Amino acid sequence: MPGAVIAIQTFGDFLGFNPHLHVLCSDGCFSGEGMFRVAPRFETKHIESIFRHKVFKMLLSKDKITEDLVELLMSWRHSGFSVFSGPRIQPRDEEAMENLARYIIRASFSQERMTCIPEESKVIYRSKDDKKEMDFDALEWIAAMCSHVPNKGEQMVRYYGFYSNVSRGKRKNQDQDDLIPSILEPDGSSSEYRKNWARLIQKIYEVDPLTCPKCSGKMKVISVLEDEDVIKKILKHLGLWTSK
Repeated sequence: MPGAVIAIQTFGDFLGFNPHLHVLCSDGCFSGEGMFRVAPRFETKHIESIFRHKVFKMLLSKDKITEDLVELLMSWRHSGFSVFSGPRIQPRDEEAMENLARYIIRASFSQERMTCIPEESKVIYRSKDDKKEMDFDALEWIAAMCSHVPNKGEQMVRYYGFYSNVSRGKRKNQDQDDLIPSILEPDGSSSEYRKNWARLIQKIYEVDPLTCPKCSGKMKVISVLEDEDVIKKILKHLGLWTSK
């Protein structure tokens, strides 16, 4: 069972509304025998594709976006989404754990970068590098602040899998909540796991690319073609070059 803590964040430069997620995720899975199997380091580009697909699917289901707009966004050279993966934190590295935990639930603004001028009903807010600043009148500042206040009852930090309240409660009842499991490094290399592209495509598009569309049999990879002229020649021969 993997574990994750996800904090929903909205802050951006000068209190701009910039929705994103801070995720504290186990880099492997826990087992019931007090073991932890480390996963090879994943490719963030694959996670980015899955993330984009899930967001578009959610927005479509809520009629917040159209199929035409999704098609337009999918054609962009840059996806508009990004995923960053930080370094692994080892067990018992309490300082690193505390710093990361503090960061993922950080506030939407910094008091140290804010200067209030009461006589002018104005607030001056500096950028993180102190090279830029922006002036807000009192009502503008309050409006910017309120855009980051969650709705009543809305949970901004969520716990999943091994870190969920249910799992933690079970371990606490068994006096196992403070136990640090034995760590098992992965059997395969990261490059071997990256080759499993079919599983990643299936996660994104929910279709197995190695299932034959004619007989539903299992296909295997014969070769990988990267030469554009060769690809064009094959697709033209199959009558697929002009297909959308």
